[in-house]
Amino acid sequence: MPAVLRATSGHVLSLTLNRPEALNALTPDQRDEIVRLLSEASANPAIRAVVITGTGRGFCAGADLRGAGTSGERLAGDVARTLRTGAQRLIAAVLDCEKPVIAAVNGTAAGLGAHLAFACDLVLAAESARFIEVFVRRGLVPDGGGAYLLPRLIGPQRAKELMFFGDALSAPDAERVGLVNRVVRDEDLEKTAHAWAERLASGPTRALALTKQLVNASLDTDRAAAFAAEAAAQEINMTTADAREGVRSFVERRSAEFGGH
Repeated sequence: MPAVLRATSGHVLSLTLNRPEALNALTPDQRDEIVRLLSEASANPAIRAVVITGTGRGFCAGADLRGAGTSGERLAGDVARTLRTGAQRLIAAVLDCEKPVIAAVNGTAAGLGAHLAFACDLVLAAESARFIEVFVRRGLVPDGGGAYLLPRLIGPQRAKELMFFGDALSAPDAERVGLVNRVVRDEDLEKTAHAWAERLASGPTRALALTKQLVNASLDTDRAAAFAAEAAAQEINMTTADAREGVRSFVERRSAEFGGH
């Protein structure tokens, strides 16, 4: 059975982590497969939204550290190189995907698994879901973009609280602090995620991609750069068929029908 299940329904691509016996802890091969599939989704005009979820009781328990070991000779730069080509590459693939990505968190999301969810554009969580910044429990520094993502989502003090203590955060508490868009009943998670994805997939795909890019970059730029990027994005978007359809539908007082191009 594949470690990452791939399914397409209409214009929605669903990626399901499929190692339930390990709470979907990510292996290097599994991580690389997700990166590849997200890259393909960006380039495929037939895919207009992506959902990431897991099988079993866990969304993703983080990186699978079994076999990593602590013995043996380690050369200078090995750890940093492994992070750049591994966990950081995965998070970047989600942030840089040109299609909107929804995390449907069905259970425990710990460490890199939590950051995988937080990197997504929208986060749905089952009532049983929980989020854990587990690194401190192992004497580790948060990786996988955590110290970049969390302060931008909930501010530095709340981010430090989660990372310093490593306490489990329930789905309702995650929604309260702003890490989750919505909490739903466990049995409604898949249905809700697909409904949200279908709405996104029926939208103006290029405009959504440009909007995602603007929002993701906004906290790293000053006002002048942000305004310039906004103007450039609008200039690019106005050449699309969906933008023309949007304006035409407004003039004709009807609902727009976007084709994704």
